[in-house]
Order: sequence, then structure tokens, then C-alpha cells
Amino acid sequence: MHQIKLKEKIIFAKDGTLLSDVLMKNGESVEHPCGGRGMCKKCTVVVNGKEELSCQYIVKSDITVGSIDRGEISSQTGATETGELDENVCFALDIGTTTMALAVVSLDESKIVKVITHTNSQRSFGADVMTRIDYCRKNGTKELNAAVISDVNSMIDELNLPCVKKMFVSGNTTMLHLFLNVDCSSMGVAPYTPLFLEGKTQKAEILGINGVDEICLLPSIAAFVGSDLVAGLNFVGPPESNKYNLLIDLGTNAEIVLFSKECYFCTSAAAGPCFEGANISCGMSATNGAIYSYSSNRGVETVGNAPAKGVCGTGLIDIIAELVRDGTIDETGYMECANFEVAEGIFLTQDDIRQYQLAKSAVYSAILTLVRLKNISLDDIENVYLSGGFSAKINVRNAVETGLLPKELADKCVAINNSSLLGTARFACEGNDLSAYTRNAEYIDLSANPTFADLFIESMMFE
Repeated sequence: MHQIKLKEKIIFAKDGTLLSDVLMKNGESVEHPCGGRGMCKKCTVVVNGKEELSCQYIVKSDITVGSIDRGEISSQTGATETGELDENVCFALDIGTTTMALAVVSLDESKIVKVITHTNSQRSFGADVMTRIDYCRKNGTKELNAAVISDVNSMIDELNLPCVKKMFVSGNTTMLHLFLNVDCSSMGVAPYTPLFLEGKTQKAEILGINGVDEICLLPSIAAFVGSDLVAGLNFVGPPESNKYNLLIDLGTNAEIVLFSKECYFCTSAAAGPCFEGANISCGMSATNGAIYSYSSNRGVETVGNAPAKGVCGTGLIDIIAELVRDGTIDETGYMECANFEVAEGIFLTQDDIRQYQLAKSAVYSAILTLVRLKNISLDDIENVYLSGGFSAKINVRNAVETGLLPKELADKCVAINNSSLLGTARFACEGNDLSAYTRNAEYIDLSANPTFADLFIESMMFE
């Protein structure tokens, strides 16, 4: 048995134990976006004065561990807060893969009073839903569930309110399974079958949630199209007659729905954690110091105006767009120089470009596949609603020029930030029938779709 000195405490570990396992079991938040495969280097800690990957470091002696402060992820919800608290309130909670948002909603005024956000501590087990499903398959749900419940309780404690009667919850299907402590491993292999999709009501004390009487989960559509999209549809509403809208939730898994008044065509594109910076060499989440905007004229802009530490999703789009524009990156994605220095000590590599090409092609091809299957044109689309963690900061022009979005949709894009939270708050106030969205939804499995496969290959190039 070895001693590990961590901050002001001493913990013990058996010989041969992975340091990352020790840290997670003792409540230390260390991110493992790649699922502990030693690829992303985001779980770096300081061991006896030397930087080490905690997911690869085997404890063989007494050590002193210092963590590297990564900060809280910046998240904009798009909610207008009144700050006027009354007695008749409820909670609306969005459980995102990367961040979570909790809103206090006035039921008398049908308005959001206050919103707080929190980094999802499950990031310690992987950046995207697939790595967490894989962790669940190997280790069960206990630790993943404990992480999300602890996060929710922390947010509730921060609000310091009397006990609230109801909390309405939305999230992707994997997050909802883990929230209820339900095994999600069946969604990791074909035919990707969730154990539930319907809305659920549960006593909060059974789930271990404090300060709330009852939990109400919104319904989902499919394994990879969750109640976050249902809530989003509830927020934006149907388009005018004979028109279509697109709702695109960009995150570690891009969820997309093409819809009219009568039908909902939906799918998910496995974009991977590229947009969260997880598998980018100098990538990072949108914490202080993350480059979120870049141009050759203005240089870099960072979260919190802090010194640049890395690149988050919107910054990656901007950097690649600029380099394609000036010819540094050619139409195939090839860059002659091995690394492009974005800021001091921060580089874009050839592999980073390839990762982005895979992600942008998946999203672009998914959009076109839905349009072609519905036998409409891009001109028939009235509005494109962009939701997700970085929609507030995305440069649509750069997204179009790098092939993330079709150019025909450039002037139709509307950023609505966290449509899941806003739609959940609306449902809490109005209680409208969500089955209209789930009943009329058709899920398209892109992995078995030849149209998508052809488009994916074609869309890898930069125009």
C-alpha cells in the first residue's frame, strides 16, 4: 500500500493501481476525453514535480500529486433571467454531455428567474457518450451516476432555495439513463437499443437528489436523439405551412432534426469530441484561456480574456477557415508545414485538420441526407436553429466555408444556445403535449444509409 499526498490530504493506493482510478474514486475531477487510452493528454497531473498522464501512470511508490487547474467550462444558455423570485417555482435541468444547466422557473410568470451552469463531472470518464457507454459496460453505472447526482445537488445547494416541488429534466438518452442509474451499455452495440425512451416521473429522494420532491424526465426519440432535441423542438415550434426548419445541436454528438408541421426526420452524426477540443492536439474545453475566435487580422480572442492556453471548438473552425482561405491548407486538407503556430506555444497540426474534416463531413452529410430522403431542396428550409455549447460563439461564415454547413443555409442560421434548457422551462410552464414530436418522428440510421456514406466521402474536401 502506497501513500499519495494530494493537496492537504493523504490517500492510499495498492501497488500497481492506475493513478486516474485513485483520483476519481477520491472525488478528484480529472478529465479523460479519450476514455483513458492515453491519446488526448487532457488528464495530465504533476507527480513529484513532473507532468504525467494519470490514465497511464501506475502507482509503485509513495508520491505527491498536484493537479492542473482547468477551470469551469463557459456555457451560455440564452436564457433571460428576471431575478424576481416568488414562491411558485420549479427547476428545469438540462444534462449535457459536457455542461449542465439548472434554471429556476417562475410558474406564475412563466419566466426563468435564474440559471447556473456546471461542468459535467462525468467528463472524467470520457468526453462523449460512446466512451461513457463503454465505461458503463466495463464498470457499471455507479460512478457515472454518482458524478451527475453530485453535480445536480451542488447546483441546487448553490441556489439555496426552500424545497421545490418539481424538477423537469432533459438530456441525451445516455445522460438520462445514467441520471436514473440505468445501464446504458446496450446503446454501445448494434442495434443500439435504449432501455427506455418514454418520459418518467420519479421521487427525488430515490435518486439521491436533495431539495426537490419529484423528478419529471421528458421523453426521447431514439438512442442518439434524446429529450434534449424534444425540448428544443418544444422551444422553437413548427415552421409555417409547406416549409421546413432544421434544428442542429452541435456537441460531442451532433443531433439533427429536419421538421415541418407534420413530420420530424431526425438523426445523429458521430462528430466525435472534436468540437469540444478533446482530440485536438492543443484542444481544450471552453474554459479560461481557450481560443474561441481567430482571424489573421485581429489575432486570437480567449475565454475570460485570459492568456491563450489552447483552442476550443469555435476557435478551431476559425483557424481552419483562415488557413483554407489563404492557401496554407489546400482543398484536400493538406498543410505543407508540420505545425501552424496559432499563438505562443499553441499549434494546429495535420492530424487536427483531419479530425475536423471527419467531424464537419459527418454533420454536413447528415444534413444533406435528411434533405434528400425527404425529397426537398435546401431552399425549402426556412430557418436553421443552431443549439449546443458553442452556438453563441460560432462564426457561421467560417462554418460554411469549411464545409460544416451548406452555403445555401448561411443566411438562415439562428443561434439559440441551450434550446434543451429553454424548451424544458417552457414545458414546465405550459405542460404541452410532447408526444406530437415523438409520435411523428422518424429516426434515420446513418450507419446503414448509402446516401450518407457517399456524401461523407465527397464532403471531406475543402472547397
